[in-house]
Amino acid sequence: QVQLVESGGGLVQAGGSLRLSCAASRITFSYYSMGWYRQAPGKQREMVASISRTGSTNTADSVKGRFSISRDNAKNTVYLQMNSLRPEDTAVYYCNAEQAYTGNDFWGQGTQVTVSS
Repeated sequence: QVQLVESGGGLVQAGGSLRLSCAASRITFSYYSMGWYRQAPGKQREMVASISRTGSTNTADSVKGRFSISRDNAKNTVYLQMNSLRPEDTAVYYCNAEQAYTGNDFWGQGTQVTVSS
């Protein structure tokens, strides 16, 4: 029923930029807070950035000032703009949707981001 599809990952040199997109379908998008998470091999999945239903945002300390999250409710899409990328940003990045009040959440399949030195 619920579908989240990430795109925009790839290989980039340190200092470069990427823009990830997550397209949502089969949900009432405005009812959901959205987030980007990442997981590197051997590490726990961690939240990178989140955006509320009203547009307020939070970013992890490790990416603050470099990454920004935004949403376009008309397009049912959330974005992660990643600038000044570092090798330690290398991970699979996942899109998450959390429904207001219920706590129900859904995950995309992930997109690989690799940052070379």
